[in-house]
Amino acid sequence: MGLETKLMTTKEAAAQWGITTRRVQVLCEVGKVVGAVRMGRTWIIPRGTQKPIDGRTKQAKKGFLKEE
Repeated sequence: MGLETKLMTTKEAAAQWGITTRRVQVLCEVGKVVGAVRMGRTWIIPRGTQKPIDGRTKQAKKGFLKEE
């Protein structure tokens, strides 16, 4: 099993999570994607990584307030 089967690009993550490639890049930049590593200009994400909760939504904000 090679690394290509264990890792995915931002483009692949975007397709899997139903969001844009740019949004995946931003999530990686701010540290929301667990295990994401920047290699040059590319973000490498472990396959099977769950989509982070979008903190911009009302649902996420309600969940955030409940945790406090």
